[in-house]
Amino acid sequence: MPDCSTPRPVVSPAVRDLLRLANLDEFDRHRSRLDRLGGCTHPVQLMGHTVTLDSATGEVLRSYDTATDEPTGRLLIACGNRRASRCPACSRIYAADTYYLIRSGLTGGKTVPDTVRTHPRVFATLTAPSFGPVHNRPGLRPCRCGVHHAETDPALGTPLNPVTYDYCGAILFNAHAGVLWDRFTRNLRREIAALAGIPQKALPGVLRLSFAKVAEYQKRGAVHFHAVIRLDGPDGHDQSPPAWATVPLLTDAIHAAASRVLLVVESDAIGSRELNWGTQMDVREITSPGPDTPLTDAAVAGYVAKYATKGAEDSGTIDRPLYCAPCQGRGAILTPRGDHTECPHCIGTGLAEPPESLRVQDHVRQLIRTCWQLGQLPDFAHLNLWRWTHMLGYRGHFSSKSRRYSTTLGALRGARRTWAVDKARARAGASALDDTAADTVSHWQYLGSGYSPGEELLAASVRRERAAALRLKREGDAP
Repeated sequence: MPDCSTPRPVVSPAVRDLLRLANLDEFDRHRSRLDRLGGCTHPVQLMGHTVTLDSATGEVLRSYDTATDEPTGRLLIACGNRRASRCPACSRIYAADTYYLIRSGLTGGKTVPDTVRTHPRVFATLTAPSFGPVHNRPGLRPCRCGVHHAETDPALGTPLNPVTYDYCGAILFNAHAGVLWDRFTRNLRREIAALAGIPQKALPGVLRLSFAKVAEYQKRGAVHFHAVIRLDGPDGHDQSPPAWATVPLLTDAIHAAASRVLLVVESDAIGSRELNWGTQMDVREITSPGPDTPLTDAAVAGYVAKYATKGAEDSGTIDRPLYCAPCQGRGAILTPRGDHTECPHCIGTGLAEPPESLRVQDHVRQLIRTCWQLGQLPDFAHLNLWRWTHMLGYRGHFSSKSRRYSTTLGALRGARRTWAVDKARARAGASALDDTAADTVSHWQYLGSGYSPGEELLAASVRRERAAALRLKREGDAP
């Protein structure tokens, strides 16, 4: 019989690494650092040092070196990814920052005066045009196919006739959506000046157009924009607009400006395409909170923040680049002798994964295939569609704002960073440094991303604790 008293070796690499970490002299300190990452999925690993010197005397005020000050010899920092599909923990922080950025431009705060509440402001949605009929849920009526689709029916958003669906037009619209938005804002200023009866050149002296927008994918894979649009005085949110700047005037100007946007794309391969906004447009006034006002400041800010962490994956596509990283989608690599040879990773295709192998719907697969094929044409080389194939051609920022709408994401991150540094120095019992009298010399090297197997177990426990805390909070807030 086998000796049951003999300890069995630990087979699991994760458990074996966890035991290694638990035997570190400063395990508790390392565990607390992992806790402060908040369950980040892919933290960045850094190695290096930083030294803070007195500017006058050269005395070392503070020094830090990962080789001696970190139990594992490296520093882990949160990845900061905005996508919920890539890192739920960091995306929650991004969503919170976006929420306060949007809301401060509606109610004040974060250097914005609360008088901004009185400015004309609307919530506008600009959609893509039709590229062919698709399965949908038109109210009480059945779809054109004769079926009442359920809300979770995977057929929603797919073409009724894939053969006649304008896939090229859909991809080119996504690729030029940012240009269409820019033309819309230019037209909007012209329309406001025309409705006000003043010269267009005189408009900046009496009024400023401020906005913040977020992109969202429809089920059919087309991008549309949700935007908060506000009218300010010439200096921005600190000034009220003129009395003639009203919500009805802004609403009429938005409809007129969007209807006049037209972009013609010429190509020898696919002919000419006219790109414009769709006829389905929604413009609603943002009002103060009340029992009969569903579109309030907080509701709009929460709506925008929710979509700021989403991407094309919500339309059924993938959330990772499709091109081959070693050859950068070219299909060939440069040899040490300066010659080009077929990339062994993608076998000359330039694709990390062929579209046929992706676990997506046929409609999405055809959008991906069309985007990649258009990216290979010389006429569209400037669009770099091969790089944005996983985004179905959309190349713009998912959330953006005008200069004077409100605060910035950088300012919010800076304030949070300063708060974290002050808290860390307080825990260590160190006094605050006078930045004007100190110089900092640093050197950092990127090592990789992710956790070791044992650290992943600890991070997973942090995620479970955070998820449980959020669930209890929601249950407590529920009526």
